[in-house]
Amino acid sequence: MTRTMIALLATAGIATSAFAQSGTTPAVTASDQDVSNGIVSADSVSAEKNGWLVVHRTDADMKPGPVVAYAPIRAGTTEDVAAILQEEVASGDMLMLMVHSEDGGNETGVFEYTLGAKEDGPVRVDDKLVMQVISAQ
Repeated sequence: MTRTMIALLATAGIATSAFAQSGTTPAVTASDQDVSNGIVSADSVSAEKNGWLVVHRTDADMKPGPVVAYAPIRAGTTEDVAAILQEEVASGDMLMLMVHSEDGGNETGVFEYTLGAKEDGPVRVDDKLVMQVISAQ
């Protein structure tokens, strides 16, 4: 192969990879888990852009409550995303693992969201939050 042909193939591969990421449907997959080690994990997180996996407290009303953990995520799909708990979570507590964006904040790479804020806020698909509720065990 010529160098030009190799360069064209490499460029096509980069374009395909970038297209695949931009077409990623945001999602979170997680299950009930033991959090006594201070970690909450998502089996898989998918996002269109870099952002955050955010862990909110929730209850039977299924509304996001205070943030108890968060971790950065990359565009595309990432397996086994771990977030370190910032406060005590008891067995039986319900947690909402949610995809948040990196949009609207003042600093890239700094999680700036507080309940109701627009900075680094929740991602929605068809006006629904991208989240999975689990129970701590």
